[in-house]
Amino acid sequence: MTRSGELFASLPSGIDICYETFGSPDDPAVLLIMGLGGPMGWWATPFCEQLAERGFFVIRYDNRDTGRSTKLAQYRVSRADIVRAFLHLPGRAGVTPPYTLSDMAEDAIGLLDHLGVDRANIVGVSMGGMIAQTIAIEHPDRALSLTSIMSTTGKRTVGFQHPKVLPVLLSSPGSTRDSYTERSLRGSKVIGSPAFPSEEQAERDRAYETYDRGWSASGVRRQMLAVLAQPDRTAALGRLDLPVAVIHGLSDPLVHRSGGKATADAIPDAEHIEIAGMAHDLPAQLYSTYIETIARTAARAARSDDGSR
Repeated sequence: MTRSGELFASLPSGIDICYETFGSPDDPAVLLIMGLGGPMGWWATPFCEQLAERGFFVIRYDNRDTGRSTKLAQYRVSRADIVRAFLHLPGRAGVTPPYTLSDMAEDAIGLLDHLGVDRANIVGVSMGGMIAQTIAIEHPDRALSLTSIMSTTGKRTVGFQHPKVLPVLLSSPGSTRDSYTERSLRGSKVIGSPAFPSEEQAERDRAYETYDRGWSASGVRRQMLAVLAQPDRTAALGRLDLPVAVIHGLSDPLVHRSGGKATADAIPDAEHIEIAGMAHDLPAQLYSTYIETIARTAARAARSDDGSR
């Protein structure tokens, strides 16, 4: 298995993206896009290796304001700003999203350009699913297929949060590695999959790695504001012409299953998979399900290119 190690792409926008690849660049590319505050390591190495073993060139990366990619610390967003945006209340003068999901989609396209990848199978989870959908809409010539996991359309009446997650989302992580880790473990208990539990030590190790690679509370708030400012993509999703799979857990408290259903309903011929006992994480017990779905959707794209879809 060929693994690149961490590398950097300096984009024309001035953003530096930290990334890693698995497998051969001669194979069809799969671009993995993580969700809110999640560095690329949340796409676990065994998952990436198993996907590469299926014959894909796997690319994982840190979104802007995450991990070792560029932090836009010059833009200040407070928790109060997030609450106002969530409730559609007027914010303080001058507060607008420092960037949008379209800007984050442009980061992904810039990374593909850096790697010399013309087209990729786009896979995103949660906020990453929103970015993946945006790529398919705004850069249709770059997307072979789309797999959207535990995400939503941007319409406010679907994919909503259960009230129990809001205190965790808005709680302070403190200022130390240990305080961040304890807050992360509390969050995992709220949004983790009840039917597919993770070992606490594995969760703790992941939190340590996330913090050590450059976790940024202000970066998470900037990403969150981009999510809250996203448009309703329903109509645009209806115009997509590529193979699409939508995966959602029936126990997801952070993005209600209605978000996945609305996504699948909006896209012609989308495959819709709902998983009992799955919440808002990527448990190892479901790796084979995710990989089979990504591979099956990519195969539909390959058949389409051959004229046999």
